[in-house]
Amino acid sequence: MVDIMREDYQRVYAEVNLDAIRSNMENMKANLAQGTKMIGVIKTDGYGHGAVPLGKELEMLDYVWGFAVATAEEALLLRHAGLKKPVLILGYTFPYSYESLIREDIRMAVFRYDTLKELSETCAALKRKGVNAKAKVHVKVDTGMSRIGVTPDEKGLAFVQSAFDTENVEVEGIFTHFARADETDKSAAKKQLSAFESFLQLIKDRTGKEIPLKHCSNSAGIIELPEANMDVVRAGITLYGLWPSEQVRKDIVSLTPALSLYSHIVYIKEIEAGTQVSYGGTFTAASRMRIATIPAGYGDGYPRGLSGKGYVLVHGRRAPILGRVCMDQFMIDVTNIPEAVQGDRVTLIGQDGQEKITMEMLGEISGRFNYELACDLGKRIPRVYTKGGKILYTKDYYQDF
Repeated sequence: MVDIMREDYQRVYAEVNLDAIRSNMENMKANLAQGTKMIGVIKTDGYGHGAVPLGKELEMLDYVWGFAVATAEEALLLRHAGLKKPVLILGYTFPYSYESLIREDIRMAVFRYDTLKELSETCAALKRKGVNAKAKVHVKVDTGMSRIGVTPDEKGLAFVQSAFDTENVEVEGIFTHFARADETDKSAAKKQLSAFESFLQLIKDRTGKEIPLKHCSNSAGIIELPEANMDVVRAGITLYGLWPSEQVRKDIVSLTPALSLYSHIVYIKEIEAGTQVSYGGTFTAASRMRIATIPAGYGDGYPRGLSGKGYVLVHGRRAPILGRVCMDQFMIDVTNIPEAVQGDRVTLIGQDGQEKITMEMLGEISGRFNYELACDLGKRIPRVYTKGGKILYTKDYYQDF
């Protein structure tokens, strides 16, 4: 926890600890077979943590093959920020972006014939302009997610053969995605793995070709399915020190949450018995109380589902949320924290003394998902990036026009 002195960040800010990011990657790498590379999944702006700062931190690690994102815009953002390592778009990529992506040597997932045709045509058009263009692709295989991808059978084989035969297209990789690797029972994940491995063998037997990069392990696979860690693995939620689910073992890989969220008390007042607090009067004071107002709310991505159930930390002690969380403010009980005064820092996510609040805890209380909590932290929240106990840089959208 670094003391932030910027006055314009007092309302609310998130601290992202880059030392924690690196530690999480190192600890995951220690659980992999020698030679297995890693992909940092930094889609959705690095799960709300900031894709560019995280990418810059990870790019210097020799075992990081590259990065994975969800959209063309996310991929191009990394290139425009100066990141050089490979970037893979995991989802469908729309044709409007093909020329830019090929120029920037960005990889695309393929599973539709029209994509192969249009990529080839785009490369041909670029070559006519004097650009030595080639589209590097990773074939997406659906082994049980029922989302996108070719099926691991004769139809899928025909697509892979077509990809091999398409001019200007280079099949660099092939991958699938686990739907249930984060469950205690790994039978469903192992069934997917078996289907993927059988498909890879079918491709090799029938085409005589070996696809260079094969990958299927997500965060849960990295931790608990060593047999699925192929040429590369995709580190997603665990990169940020968060757990894929409560069922994933926590004694194999040590993780440190990278993000903390802070605000400050802006007002303290005493209310009498019978006084209602916040919208709808869902909380009524049973006795005289001392309450404080925090200037953040669901407009910042702080869950409204914490209304009347969650708590924050003030001077290392729990302060319960009273009534409904508003769009921009919420109230807490500081009756039993007499030292609390206006201007005190408040921990919404993170550690203060012996107490801590994790995204998993907030998710359980609010009925939301820890992934969702991280991704939904909005643009109104500045990010402060720290390393070695010092502020490295900051990011806000105060001039976003």
